[in-house]
Order: sequence, then C-alpha cells, then structure tokens
Amino acid sequence: MPVVVVANPKGGVGKSTLSTHIAGYWARQGHAVMLGDVDRQQSSRLWLGLRPEAARPISTWEAGPDLIVKPPKGTTHVVLDTPGGLHGWRFKDVVKLADKLIVPLQASIFDMYATRAFVDELLEQRKHGKPDIGVVGMRVDGRTIAFDKLTEFIESLGLPVLGHLRDTQNYVHLAARGLTVFDVAPGRVEKDLAQWEGICQWLDQ
Repeated sequence: MPVVVVANPKGGVGKSTLSTHIAGYWARQGHAVMLGDVDRQQSSRLWLGLRPEAARPISTWEAGPDLIVKPPKGTTHVVLDTPGGLHGWRFKDVVKLADKLIVPLQASIFDMYATRAFVDELLEQRKHGKPDIGVVGMRVDGRTIAFDKLTEFIESLGLPVLGHLRDTQNYVHLAARGLTVFDVAPGRVEKDLAQWEGICQWLDQ
C-alpha cells in the first residue's frame, strides 16, 4: 500500500493542493484512496466535504494532530497532508510511514531557505533508504528568472524535480467544488494535466 506524504515546514506553499490532487489522480484510477489531514487548518478535510457524490470516492483518514494512525483495512492508497512547522517525533513518525514524500516549494527566498533545513533533516531521517523524496515547484512560471532561481536551488538539494505547477485559477475554482484536474474534462485543463505528467509517473513507479 503506497503512502505519499506531502510536507514542507512553510505554510501556504501548496501542500493541500498537491495532496488533494494526488488523491484525485489515484481515485481516477479506481484505487481505494484515503486522504489524511494532520494540518490544524484541516484544508484537505474541508475539501473532502465539498466533493460531490458523483465524483470518484476519496475517504477521510482519521489522523489526529497528535497521533499518526494506520489507515483502515481495505485502503490501497494513502495521501497525508501535513502542517507547517512539522518537527520532532511527529516528523519522524511521518517519515517512517511514508513510501514517497513530496516537498512543494515556491520561488521565494524565504521558502527556499526554510526548506533547506527541512530537507537536511529529512535526508538524515532517510538513512534506511525510505522514503523516496521529490520536489514540486508551485505557482511558478517557467519563463521567469524566479523559475531559474528555483530550479538552481532544487538542484542544490540533490533531489529530483518532479514538475512545476503554474499559478492558475483552475486550482482555485476546482478546490471550491471538491474537485481536481483529474475530475473534469481533459480539454478544460490540458495545460495543467501536462504539468502533472512527471509527478504522476513518479507516483506510479
């Protein structure tokens, strides 16, 4: 059972957007997906509450803020959305649980420096070979200097760049309806689906 954790100590970098979309991607494939939310803001849980009955099902994972629990039987795929400032024993529990860990990162000098220390700690915890770690650039335009700086920084981390997601209202409008780019007609979100290809390939490995 693959468990994907989305984590970054910085708030507002797009963790919930990534988490809900990974869950949506797996749900489209027919998997029994559970989306856990240990963020105090409960953004992913709110999103699940907005999801229409006609959409492919994604279940709630009862994961409290002070206890990471195992998902119920019957679950085949798990996504865990984590809070900003994740550290200490909770951080170690999450790393132990994860098969894959995705770090969302924006092209901000503050985000990059906050993430540097987090990645160093993460790599220290990963000495036993688990989890696989990848980085996704969030809300970034590939034609900008900020994109170049972000790419340079990610390369310095020694981690694979899974992709870059553009800053578009598609994510805002879909989130308000409990949906993802994988739940609507492909023609409506063609550019976004193209940006997800590398991320999805990595998830399926």
